[in-house]
Amino acid sequence: MSASLGTGDKKSVDVELNIVPFIDLMSCLTAFLLVAAVWVNIAQINIQPKGKTRDTTNVQTDDEHVTLSVLVTNEKIWVGLSRINQFQEIPNKGTERDWDRFENTLKENKASAFFADRSDIEIAAESTSSSIVKYQDVIHAMDVAVKVGFVDVGLTDPNGLAARPTL
Repeated sequence: MSASLGTGDKKSVDVELNIVPFIDLMSCLTAFLLVAAVWVNIAQINIQPKGKTRDTTNVQTDDEHVTLSVLVTNEKIWVGLSRINQFQEIPNKGTERDWDRFENTLKENKASAFFADRSDIEIAAESTSSSIVKYQDVIHAMDVAVKVGFVDVGLTDPNGLAARPTL
């Protein structure tokens, strides 16, 4: 691209615009956009609502199935089975959670006849101002459940769990 500018005398000035840096910038931005878009789609957790909510009665309609419920509190992790009201408590090891025991408990439940061909689980966290549950603990519980084979992870509030221990 060139343009001729008149200065009033017989000489002309040629101006050329260099668009190569602009093209370089746009190609870098396009590559960054494509990489970021793929990364956003890969780094996500699919969560379906499970159990009861405050506004509706029951999201799940199949009551003949036993539901595996996990309640994360500040001191313990409770793993319970609905319709049987069987609960296992996994206390913390000092200041840290016993994630190995939690994983083994989920593996035992996955191997049982109730969950051999199923992959659904519901997880809730009971956190109050005096008994705070870290967000990372809830995410770690979900990651352990997916690792064991419960890929249909449902997140609910503590009162909406199908099996809720009396604390």
